[in-house]
Amino acid sequence: MKVLRDVPESWPVEDSVDLHRDGWVVAFRSDRIRRPGADHEEPFRRLVVEHPGAAVVLAIDDDDRVLCIRQYRHAAQHRLVELPAGVCDHPGEDPEQVARRELREEVALQAERWTHLLSTWSSPGYSAEVIHYYLAEGLSAADRGDFELRHEEADMETLRIPFAELVDAVLRGDVADGPVVQAILAVQVRRDRESARG
Repeated sequence: MKVLRDVPESWPVEDSVDLHRDGWVVAFRSDRIRRPGADHEEPFRRLVVEHPGAAVVLAIDDDDRVLCIRQYRHAAQHRLVELPAGVCDHPGEDPEQVARRELREEVALQAERWTHLLSTWSSPGYSAEVIHYYLAEGLSAADRGDFELRHEEADMETLRIPFAELVDAVLRGDVADGPVVQAILAVQVRRDRESARG
């Protein structure tokens, strides 16, 4: 049986123009590409957001509560329930190390056990961002070090939400941040499968 999986592929780029480049973290460009084997067709443009990737942490405490933050997001014009998360700051940075750093910096916690849940393209129609999701368990207090909460982070609140309550909020559409939805449903599926195996 053939395994169902995404396949790497790269179509020819006729030209590429930077529309914005902001150091390492984000760039916005316009590529003119051609469909392979379709030399008779005109090349067409696609906008691309270059992104180094990110890590998201679903941290669950011993009382089965999920550590969440509520933070203002200007583009969405909402204060969203989210999970600790952050961008890979350096080329080739290990996403699990990013997850560990963000848990410590954003909510002053560390975890004994780390499990990679999944990695997904956030919006592959225009973005190269891959988000890596981790389950963190065995939580304890940690020092933020010299990290300083600034801008939106300085105004965020920390919440501990029972896992089942967060699942219900996601399914009702009351909590709609994509990374929260993906992480919480991934863990729910894992739990359901473990339960079915007995």
